[in-house]
Amino acid sequence: MLKASDPWYIHAVLYVVIAILVVILVKVAIIDPKEIVAVEKYNKTESRLRMDNLKEAEILWEQKFGNFTDDLEGLVQFIEQDPFVDSVVNAFDSLTMKPADPFTPLTHGEFTTDSLFRTPRSGLLYVLQIDTSISYDTTINRRGNITKIDTTTTLGTRYYIEDPDGYGSVGSLDSDALKNTASWE
Repeated sequence: MLKASDPWYIHAVLYVVIAILVVILVKVAIIDPKEIVAVEKYNKTESRLRMDNLKEAEILWEQKFGNFTDDLEGLVQFIEQDPFVDSVVNAFDSLTMKPADPFTPLTHGEFTTDSLFRTPRSGLLYVLQIDTSISYDTTINRRGNITKIDTTTTLGTRYYIEDPDGYGSVGSLDSDALKNTASWE
């Protein structure tokens, strides 16, 4: 009776295949999730910094014009071109002995106004809304007849900025208490 033993090269090939499968498994189970988490963390941080800068731009817009705006393009142009914003950005706070620039640098270290349009993850535009309130005032004469109805429409007393990717929002259209408050604060 002869014993049939497997040739050595079959075992070598099987060990190589097992080693390759272990390397692939480590990459898929350990390395790739770390990269995904790092990208997700970057997107969340970057988006929140952009929304903070949009909030500061809305505050400056309100200081200059007396109300908020829902025009994202106009808001970014206001930041880039308005002398009022330039004077605030270049001002120096003598109390804290620091620059009074309200804008926060983004994760790459600079504040770029062109990045305020879109979210870092999907590239969608940020949702920017303002409230509209209508108040009615009725004047009645002595006989009980309505003589005049005054209608006052107020735009932009509150604003709301939302990231369509779900990383948060700033402000509220319903509550003055949440006027300049971010959802992650």
